[in-house]
Amino acid sequence: MKRTAVNPWEWNIKFGFHQAELVEGHSRMLVCAGQTSLDENGEVAHAGDMAAQIGLCMDNVETILHEAGMQLSDVVRLNMYTTDVELFLQHVSVMGQRLEAAGIAPPGTMLQVSGFAFPGLVVELEVTALA
Repeated sequence: MKRTAVNPWEWNIKFGFHQAELVEGHSRMLVCAGQTSLDENGEVAHAGDMAAQIGLCMDNVETILHEAGMQLSDVVRLNMYTTDVELFLQHVSVMGQRLEAAGIAPPGTMLQVSGFAFPGLVVELEVTALA
């Protein structure tokens, strides 16, 4: 699979994402439901703790990717939903370090929402992966 960053501007690079990516030569696509800080029993973990929830969201994303025979480097889109954008940005390095280690800066959208299906959740990550 070949990925080509499309960045008509460069301000976004310091935030760790590309404006777009042209992806060629893939044969499989994984569309993943939003992943939250739910444990393996579907219970909220780390209620209200943004950094810990981002970490568990990423763990859950990677678990699904591995189950599909993929890895974090296959993610081509990452949407972020949070109840507090300012707090999310204070802890985004929890996610950013993992994306950087995987060598990716996927395009995506960040939205602030009023809440999630389970009380105590403060973040949800939604990915699309190609391999």
